[in-house]
Amino acid sequence: MNGNSSLQITRTAFGAYDDDGHTNRTGNVKSVMAHIITVVIVYGVLSLAWSISYLGWIVGPLALLCCATATCISSSMLSDCYRNLDLVTGKRNHSYIDAVRVNLGTKRTYVTGLLQFSVLYGTLVAYVITAAASLRAIVKSNCYHKEGRDAPCSYDGNLYTVLFGLAQILMSFIPNLHDMAWVSIVAAIMSFSYSFIRLGLGIATVMHKAQSMGSVTGAQTANDTEKVWFIFQALGDISFSYPYSTILLEIQDTLVSPPSESLTMKKASMISMAITTSFYLCCGCFGYTNFGNAAPGNLLTGFSFYEPFWLINTANVCIIIHLVGGYEVLS
Repeated sequence: MNGNSSLQITRTAFGAYDDDGHTNRTGNVKSVMAHIITVVIVYGVLSLAWSISYLGWIVGPLALLCCATATCISSSMLSDCYRNLDLVTGKRNHSYIDAVRVNLGTKRTYVTGLLQFSVLYGTLVAYVITAAASLRAIVKSNCYHKEGRDAPCSYDGNLYTVLFGLAQILMSFIPNLHDMAWVSIVAAIMSFSYSFIRLGLGIATVMHKAQSMGSVTGAQTANDTEKVWFIFQALGDISFSYPYSTILLEIQDTLVSPPSESLTMKKASMISMAITTSFYLCCGCFGYTNFGNAAPGNLLTGFSFYEPFWLINTANVCIIIHLVGGYEVLS
């Protein structure tokens, strides 16, 4: 009896369960794309103009394309590790740690697990900081609109950090990633929303100025050591904009089969990378065109734009909703 027939009999015998005894998976290309976009298009899109400002017009976009290519290649290879031996009927590896344990052994699992969770921990901390900054930016934006740009609008971020934490406590009652498709869909819509707002503001500013700023070599600093430091920081920010490989197998574990989970994952990854990289290039390059070497670290919370204040606030609300969903998907 071949593997596919065995798989079909197992499903018939167990009814609503997959071959591993798990409740039937229902994920597809669209749900996986929502998960990927939720994790990938986060605050990184807002800092890309700053990153490109220290890399310049040639190295900046080239670094983005290189990171996207590396992510596509690594994601393709990693997706083949979901099942052992056979990509259709082999035993499933439900997580990244499971795949490492099977392919590299127990000792390497500890080292790899430490690295994976360190990356996830750092990413989640950045989510909290960025969400609190967006909440504070909304309050400051309203203050500047009422009192003027020179008003002493200063607010502590601790309260907003606590509010974000309370939201995560409520979200944590969602059982697992298999039940989070709607969360990722909402978060993905929010990511596209504030990305389009950011892109629209950039295009409008460029048309108003009627000139392009920036340079081939990027921003200059007081000395070469400082320049090298900022270049590496910019490269780190760009590479940090493609973080979903650490939870790729967890996302892949939500897919229905047949067809092979590996084939579906590769297709979703390629489409998602093409979409996100296009957004990154547009937002990063238009941001650099707008502000040149003076581009702020966050274009929506650094108050590079003041008006229309309601549009800036809308974009920050979208960021907050996106980060609430993205935090849950990662954690």
